[in-house]
Amino acid sequence: MDRAVYTRMAEQEDEHWWFVGRRHVLRRLLARNLKNKARAPLLLDAGSGTGGNLPLLAEFGNVHAFEYDAGARQSARAKWTGDILFGEMPDRIPFEEKSFDLITMFDVLEHVERDSDSLRSLSHRLAEGGRILLTVPAMPWLWSRHDELHHHQRRYTAASLREAAKKAGLEVVELSYFNTLLFPLAVAQRMMERIFHTHAETDMMPHPVVNAALASVFGLERWIVGNVSLPFGLSLYASLRKS
Repeated sequence: MDRAVYTRMAEQEDEHWWFVGRRHVLRRLLARNLKNKARAPLLLDAGSGTGGNLPLLAEFGNVHAFEYDAGARQSARAKWTGDILFGEMPDRIPFEEKSFDLITMFDVLEHVERDSDSLRSLSHRLAEGGRILLTVPAMPWLWSRHDELHHHQRRYTAASLREAAKKAGLEVVELSYFNTLLFPLAVAQRMMERIFHTHAETDMMPHPVVNAALASVFGLERWIVGNVSLPFGLSLYASLRKS
């Protein structure tokens, strides 16, 4: 990602509506994927970015993490004291000696050129019965300047994410769109950008009242995920296991 994007992420991920609302959803998904564990689970966060999700993951078990970008690792270490090593997918993934109950990739796979190879490499770090839980941006037709600034390789559909998992030798346990309630607003914004040839800074911090409202709406989806498979949304999540 552009350095300015990492800087904004480090500054905003504790309060920006998108991060706050997504963590509500992630907490629900983590609980679903780690239920019935008889011991403290071992978790690996693949591509931890600037570390905003690491405290959340630590609520569920013992967490290890890796990140490619040195500046992001430095920011993450200011928020969390656990292991954050250098790593690059698919060929330089650390923690070879460990087997993880859950590997998380939260809006990471879209940055990786070889997505199926990366999923396959991560699957070699799974313990028996372990899962990979990931989120990705959805709907390729929503591609915008935002994706370019974040150095995305692609946006996914449910079909293309299933295909990437299949090529990696992984079985889909659960897959659905989410961030659906705010989908109409995002589509309207994208259409306005294309009509007027403008590029809104979508990751800038909005007014506190607007920020709180958007976070609340997004957060409502924690009561939906896992209960209903949503047919569209700005993002997709998937839970995967070895075939």
